Amino acid sequence: MCGIIGIVALSSALKESLGMVLYRCLKNLEYRGYDSVGYAVIDNSGKLIVRKSKGKIDDVYTKLGFNKASGSIGIGHTRWATHGRPSDENAHPHTDCYGLIAVVHNGIIENFRELREWLESRGHVFKSETDTEVVPHLIEEFKKLGMDSYTAFKKAISVLRGTFAIIAIDIDAPDRIFFAKNTSPLVIGFGDKAMFIASDIPAFLDFTNRVLVLYDGEVGYITANQVFIESVEQSALDNTPPRTKPVSYDHRVRVIAWSREEASKGGYPHYMLKEIYEQPQALAQTIAGLREGVDEAIELLRKAEKVVFVAAGSSYHAAFIGRLAMINLGGVWSDAIVSSEARWYVSGLSDRDVVIAVSQSGETIDTLLAVREAKKVGARVIAISNVVDSAIPRESDVAIYTRAGPEISVAATKTFTTQIATLLYLSVRLGLVKRAIGEEEANTIIQDLTRIPKAVERVLERYGNAVKSLASKVFEKISSCYYLGRGLGLGVAMEGALKMKEIAYVHAEAYPAGESKHGPIALVEKGFPVIFVSLGEIDRELIESNIEEMKSRDAITIAITPKGFEFKSADHVIRVPRVHPYVLPIAAIVPLQLLAYYVAVNRGYDPDKPRNLAKTVTVV
Repeated sequence: MCGIIGIVALSSALKESLGMVLYRCLKNLEYRGYDSVGYAVIDNSGKLIVRKSKGKIDDVYTKLGFNKASGSIGIGHTRWATHGRPSDENAHPHTDCYGLIAVVHNGIIENFRELREWLESRGHVFKSETDTEVVPHLIEEFKKLGMDSYTAFKKAISVLRGTFAIIAIDIDAPDRIFFAKNTSPLVIGFGDKAMFIASDIPAFLDFTNRVLVLYDGEVGYITANQVFIESVEQSALDNTPPRTKPVSYDHRVRVIAWSREEASKGGYPHYMLKEIYEQPQALAQTIAGLREGVDEAIELLRKAEKVVFVAAGSSYHAAFIGRLAMINLGGVWSDAIVSSEARWYVSGLSDRDVVIAVSQSGETIDTLLAVREAKKVGARVIAISNVVDSAIPRESDVAIYTRAGPEISVAATKTFTTQIATLLYLSVRLGLVKRAIGEEEANTIIQDLTRIPKAVERVLERYGNAVKSLASKVFEKISSCYYLGRGLGLGVAMEGALKMKEIAYVHAEAYPAGESKHGPIALVEKGFPVIFVSLGEIDRELIESNIEEMKSRDAITIAITPKGFEFKSADHVIRVPRVHPYVLPIAAIVPLQLLAYYVAVNRGYDPDKPRNLAKTVTVV
């Protein structure tokens, strides 16, 4: 996730310099990324000026000369790194070979490597490691083939695959900003003699509250007093203009009544709820970028005798699920160890083994220390992280990034589900290489994985209000509850219980459902909530029996299960879309995230800032 902004105005429209307006808009977007910042303007002499640097906006304000940037058209970017480490070279905007076209981008271009190879074969020289840089070079190339600036832009967009919001300026079209959207958000703001375009409404809310939210597949341009929108079809790498159709948009323009703070949360009362609802987009972006680093990781795993996951908190629960996928799909025996306990295990590893370190921040101190201990005995290390070039990826042999975007709330939500998606994809790819699973099953899992963003969307649409009601009716006065599951469902139960403890301060314990008879059931009494997670045929009858055991003690029972599974004795059943069992944990955790959120809010707690907790644990 990155923040992008574009402004085009009549010379009399802005009350301060263009650079200062870009600065203010980018400050309003800094919550979307803060690795680096940059801008490009076409100045009053018609020259394209590009300034960019690694660092937060205020740290590089003077270096970039925001207060000196003049003109009436410009674009800006604040970056959350996805391809290429945070650096001056990888900061946006990116330009073509001649510095005449500038582009900023939020998202992932899946086919950037093949596009880059094609462009390099035609003489283009690249300056960065990013996927974004192919876009200005594509525009340049299609202009060489005789297309005008806008047609070349549309043609460039039509050959991209992935998730993206892109805006561009070209000195051959100095009065307009080109734009394109697919999955990643993009919004137009209608000002007085000025138009804005940004990845989120807070960017320009100081200047206008009239907005138009763009839809997937739309391209177009804005001028100081005009918006033009078309839909574009995908096309081949040739000199044929893409097929487009004009789009009518007047009925979609609306007035936003939010404050800027409310708008930064997308109208949600808390970042946690916003991030829960961002999961379809985050998962789509993760899945789109999964090719990066996977081949190198599989080469290490293919030769491994043992695979050990090390992680903490929510990342450990993702690793717990990933371990089962690695065993049963990847074809290699695996274990998952809490990072702070790893020192008692890694001495048994050797250079024939692989450690997979899972950390949202890439800075979790216990996990970092476990990595260092593993490397001392010669084990190879694969990092799974959300933060490019953070400490754990830097010290690992291979890094795979989840690309979920910044997570502001302390409680992990979208980073947890994207970790599961990443580990599942890695396991399936390994399983194919080792012939541990057949191509048919592998294809089914990958297909269901690509469909999981929509499945999560359906869960949110269907159960948002139902879970809210459940939180107030069942959990209003309780002080303790159980989360029970088997196999994959146990990992989901562990994460659900953690969420309830973290933000609602309810004593919530996760157990293997079969183990509940060995002590925990003694605490169950009338009105005691017990949440069951059942994700496959193999555990359905066993979970049904466990539900009956709790019901006979007057517990209130809640079941999370795929469609088609009946639990007649459960008091409440939440049915998630039916996909492959190893994909199901991604959908099954969502109602439990919502449940913890609403219980916390009902009790008057701020779920974004749970007491005694920090987003990244950097002390042992």
